[in-house]
Amino acid sequence: MTNIHAPGADTLAYKNASQSFSPELLAAIRERFCHVDHCPFTGKRIYFENAGGTLTLKSVIERGSEIASIPDNEHRNNLASHAISQVVTKGRQALATYFGANDGDSVIFGGETGTECLFRLIRAASMAAPTGGSVVACELEHPATFDATVQWARRTNREWLKVPFDTASGRVTAADYEAVVQPDTRVATIIHTSPVTGMVQDVAGIARSIRTIAPECYIIVDGIQHAPHGALDVEAYGVDGYVISMYKAFCRFNNGYAWVSPRLSIVDHDRLAGKPDNAWELGSRDPSALAGADEVVKYLEWLGSSFTDSVLRRERLVAAGRAMHNHEKALVTRLIKGTEKLPGLGSLPRVKLIGQVDSPYREGTISFAIEGINATQVVAYLGEHGIRVHARSDDAFSGNILRPFGLASITRISLAHYNTPEEIDICLQALRTILTVH
Repeated sequence: MTNIHAPGADTLAYKNASQSFSPELLAAIRERFCHVDHCPFTGKRIYFENAGGTLTLKSVIERGSEIASIPDNEHRNNLASHAISQVVTKGRQALATYFGANDGDSVIFGGETGTECLFRLIRAASMAAPTGGSVVACELEHPATFDATVQWARRTNREWLKVPFDTASGRVTAADYEAVVQPDTRVATIIHTSPVTGMVQDVAGIARSIRTIAPECYIIVDGIQHAPHGALDVEAYGVDGYVISMYKAFCRFNNGYAWVSPRLSIVDHDRLAGKPDNAWELGSRDPSALAGADEVVKYLEWLGSSFTDSVLRRERLVAAGRAMHNHEKALVTRLIKGTEKLPGLGSLPRVKLIGQVDSPYREGTISFAIEGINATQVVAYLGEHGIRVHARSDDAFSGNILRPFGLASITRISLAHYNTPEEIDICLQALRTILTVH
């Protein structure tokens, strides 16, 4: 399947396609989420902190609570245990559809967090690869991969190589990787979408370039930030591992999930001795978490039904992904360029945007700095206007990304497909007020 997140790519024939959702559909979408415009601690608010964790579907909470209340485990000879097994099976099947995993030999496993899953994959790949050579990471990456590659390069006595990213675009390209990857590169990591710059990378193109130079390299992708902005297609990327965190994809805090290619799935890794070679989960998984994953996929299937006539679940998920992408693009454009009555973020005085104004690669996130105001102050000021955003600082999570920009901090406004044009306008008005007062 074509990578639907590459600008200009086409996949399915969509009906009623538009750049943003109709008011009626958007209202129906918002009705399905908890706390869509109201925080139980602070009252009415606009939620623009989706990169830190999306809103949660009501169905996830309802179904998850129902399953979590059942004490029975799998593999017992009683009806409750059999029912739990069905929940687990449905959840795993839903995740396979969500990832776009059609290969029966690939593996999907759950872990405590997405970060844990990434560390486990990088460790296993580093230990399984032939000795010597190098491990490659990009400065754009989250510590989940950036730090893991540093540690496992050191522990396996390999050279650790950094791929610089382009500060003008906030992205990294296949050509950037080609300049660093070597024929004996053993492990390489890619971030699909940066939670700091908000820019999406061409994962399939980067992976092809890596394989041209180092055909046997294990390639691990951090897809955590990308997952809530459109459909995944792991088998089209040409990689060995892809990781998501469900709390950033409309589910509750509980698990990260990893898709593992057939060749990486059977390398030596931590597992119980009596389990198959491709078993990755250690201990029983939370059935309520898998029930939640199933509810997320059901929701996306419902959303996609407004944009395709197909009755196939996978095709509806892809349709939902394209529709979410288009709606978010319209919101991002409105935030950056404004309206006839409101100037956009890109034209406000003292504002420095991360990335070009007209970049086609933004996925729901706009990061910026304001001259004379620290990002933490901007967050506080917007909070006073009832707008929830976040600051990224030169710290353990974002320092490797911000330092090339020469910035100590940035403000991040991160959107999702349930956000509205009206919320964008309120935010622009608040920003204009803040710049006038401060």
